[in-house]
Amino acid sequence: MSNKPATPTIIAQQSALRDTLPFSDTRDFDDAERGFIAALDDGVIQASDGRVVWDADSYAFLDGDAPDTVNPSLWRQSQLVAKHGLYEVVEGIYQVRGFDLSNITFVEGDTGVIVIDPLISTETAAAALALYRTHRGDRRVVAVIYTHSHVDHFGGAFGVTTVEDAASGAVKVIAPEGFTEHAVAENVYAGTAMARRAGYMYGAALARGPQGAVGAGLGQTTSTGEVGLIVPNTEITRTGQTLTVDGVEIEFQMAPGTEAPAEMHFYFPRYRALCMAENATHTLHNLLTLRGALVRDPHVWSQYLTEAIDTFSDRADVAFASHHWPTWTRERIVEFLSTQRDLYAYLHDQTLRLINQGYQGAEIAESLELPPALADSWNTHGYYGSLSHNLKAIYQRYMGWFDANPARLWPHPPVEQARRYVAALGGLDRVVELAQIAFDEGDFRWAATLLDHAIFTDEIHAGARELYADTLEQLGYGSENGTWRNFFLSGATELRDGNFGTPTATAAPAIVAQLSPQQLFDSLAISVNGPKAWDLSIDLDVTLTDLGTNYRLTLHNGVLIYRERIAEAGADATITTTKARLIQLAAGGDLTSPGLDVDGDIGALQALLGVLDQGDPSFNIVTP
Repeated sequence: MSNKPATPTIIAQQSALRDTLPFSDTRDFDDAERGFIAALDDGVIQASDGRVVWDADSYAFLDGDAPDTVNPSLWRQSQLVAKHGLYEVVEGIYQVRGFDLSNITFVEGDTGVIVIDPLISTETAAAALALYRTHRGDRRVVAVIYTHSHVDHFGGAFGVTTVEDAASGAVKVIAPEGFTEHAVAENVYAGTAMARRAGYMYGAALARGPQGAVGAGLGQTTSTGEVGLIVPNTEITRTGQTLTVDGVEIEFQMAPGTEAPAEMHFYFPRYRALCMAENATHTLHNLLTLRGALVRDPHVWSQYLTEAIDTFSDRADVAFASHHWPTWTRERIVEFLSTQRDLYAYLHDQTLRLINQGYQGAEIAESLELPPALADSWNTHGYYGSLSHNLKAIYQRYMGWFDANPARLWPHPPVEQARRYVAALGGLDRVVELAQIAFDEGDFRWAATLLDHAIFTDEIHAGARELYADTLEQLGYGSENGTWRNFFLSGATELRDGNFGTPTATAAPAIVAQLSPQQLFDSLAISVNGPKAWDLSIDLDVTLTDLGTNYRLTLHNGVLIYRERIAEAGADATITTTKARLIQLAAGGDLTSPGLDVDGDIGALQALLGVLDQGDPSFNIVTP
């Protein structure tokens, strides 16, 4: 179904924003264009089978003034983020921006080049490296640095180096302590649910254009090529640690528990350049990403930014990150990092102040405002994280889901609650009638609330479904936050066209292959269908020949427990295999293919496999 135009309410909102926001401040455009060298003649990047995995040219519509269907502040941010090509940060450091959700950076050494954060996909990283080499020479890759454990900062590693070169030490692969554990766990444990929700968050199924996807605030969207992971061979464990790579000294600052569980900043004395990973970008970031994750700590985040200012600012002429554009000169670096630091500290401290006055998360999110000095800075706007959902995340971090009102301690689940609300309001047709009144009055939030109950009572009610899609669409048009826009428009799309499933997934084979045995058994335990396994009591010994270890797996009371121990009598069966073959078996592989020996009762192993549930990549979100 086709998109609708903006309503008078949204048109009025956009007009007011054009008159009140400081659009005459064009310094970000100057910085985003500074050092431009070249772009691809054709902004399309393809996989080896011809499939398009990235299309920078699809954002060419982001020109001129914002249309009524896009928040003008988000339009401005998307214009900045959509710029793509090779840029000089300083002589010797180059970035390719606009080839993926994130940036890839090339730091020149005495003989080769150090690659920082090789994007999401093999294909986009390879295209970026090729563009760099076209203009800077065919320098060999001597090192890869992962700033942190999110997939858009390591997934394209196969595009810039090989597993063999990393294993031999020919290429250093450098990452913060805990990187592999967190990179793997985040993409596997709740990977199915996160990937499905990420399809909404990044607008992966939306048509690109003024009535569809315009960007996600942090970057335009995610690429869809081959995702890989090359395990680090060099670990950074402490602030102040230094490495010299190809003649280039690097000084590190640990920043765990900030934007990612494992993250670090680092400084290049040769170039007087500071890399801030993803902890200081030109947006308010997420404290709880809408795709789902653990709540991040804004207090620790602000403290690490203070430490970065104190440690590096006197020595830095440029600060760059793995998203957006750099900031030059010491004065502006300090201003930028201080603004970002104050932003996270203010949200943290003021939320706790209001919690201690008895306010709930939703109340805090609705009322707390930034001080004028922060609100007037473009880089504090909620293009990726929003003030609203970040404040609720801080509440959640400290207080949990329950707001202490006993009436909200034991509510009905969504469908049962919806049926009761609809009945109380006079039936479905009356609910839709009330929602139409709210829509016509421009109260889209209330219309969405009513229609949510209507759809969860009868998801095929044509009037409710159509009006709900129209309502979410208007909420999307008005959103400054790129991920909110994508969520609203994705919901509208599924109401009109049906469930689009999971367009992209991060639990790629190369990531799953790096599961430790413990993580693999954890993932199996998460997959056990408890009720189906209530009456099973199974003991299995698993001997992993490639690792020289044995584990006793016990399934009892619907719980799978594992212990590393020497194989001994008492097991129902002993499985002798390799980690790779066990991963294949857990993913649904058969028991008869080579590399798997079972001694004892094979039925015990079959019983365990029979109670493992696979995730559903097409679970409903906007419908029951």
